[in-house]
Amino acid sequence: MTRDEAWALLTQYNQGEFHLRHARTLEGVMRYFAGELGYGDEADFWANVGLLHDVDFEQWPEEHCQKARELLENAGCDERFIHAVVCHGYGLCSDVKPEHEMEKVLFAVDELTGLISAVAIMRPSRSLDDLELPSVKKKFKDKKFAAGCSRDVIRQGAEMLGWTLDDLISRTIVAMRESGAELG
Repeated sequence: MTRDEAWALLTQYNQGEFHLRHARTLEGVMRYFAGELGYGDEADFWANVGLLHDVDFEQWPEEHCQKARELLENAGCDERFIHAVVCHGYGLCSDVKPEHEMEKVLFAVDELTGLISAVAIMRPSRSLDDLELPSVKKKFKDKKFAAGCSRDVIRQGAEMLGWTLDDLISRTIVAMRESGAELG
């Protein structure tokens, strides 16, 4: 699947600016991590999985990760792609467990990118450029801040990857900076 085909599929089912911005953020972050973790030859695949990870969420939030399988099968995606998308909701809306390192990264950074974006927006600079780990960790501990971003999922994602929480947060900040992640 080309990037243009992935974008067309995404926008067929998603029109909200928030969802489209989140999809583009995950696309860039996943592309960054593909290169960072030694999967540069699969960067387009990782990026397209990031772009389409929430393909079903806007129209079918109660069937999130379930409806995605149908939409992606109908679009001709292979099982590896579908598994990667469906497993990002593991334990929440899917019983499909992340297995590949790419799937674990997606699981870990999906919620985290939202938290990092929220922290950056609250800063005077409204930028990722000067955002550091202590600022994110402080807000991570405040369960009322960006309450929709599951701290449990973020912790579980770090554990799946064998990374410390600090490492996951720091690396994701860099990934968002380097990929030009869009803030709300």
